[in-house]
Amino acid sequence: MPFATSPSDLPDREKILSLSGLEFMEAVLRGDLPGAPIAQGMNFTLDSVAEGTCVFSGTPEFAHANPVGGVHGGWYGTLLDSCMACAVMTTVPKGAVYTTLEYKINIVRAIPLRTHVTAIGIVDHAGRSTGVATGRIEGADGTLYATGSTTCLIMRIA
Repeated sequence: MPFATSPSDLPDREKILSLSGLEFMEAVLRGDLPGAPIAQGMNFTLDSVAEGTCVFSGTPEFAHANPVGGVHGGWYGTLLDSCMACAVMTTVPKGAVYTTLEYKINIVRAIPLRTHVTAIGIVDHAGRSTGVATGRIEGADGTLYATGSTTCLIMRIA
């Protein structure tokens, strides 16, 4: 998946609004539209999308550590915000976009540096103006590292 490296790389608003949220996310997954620039710096990628579900995976490196050498809580939060909010995006109709209103994470255990993890976001509610989703970060062996929940604002633009 290519990443946007400058504002000119991002799809224009008209293109975004011409697609349903699921079509948009599928285009990002195929590489037809650029992925979020933050994913490159945080070392995670979009793995799959379906209506109401979005899966990312990533590996925290030393650059994502806090001062004592553990994976920074912001890495967990960014990964969970991405999978949960993008799951909500898969439910958004043409002519609308979303933004995160709030999210909460619960770190269950520390992810060891350089451990590959998967983050799964699942929509619990998709309405006209809000979407609610939950997420979890798991290791390849099923170890649970963190959970989260989010509320997203759905904005009809066109």
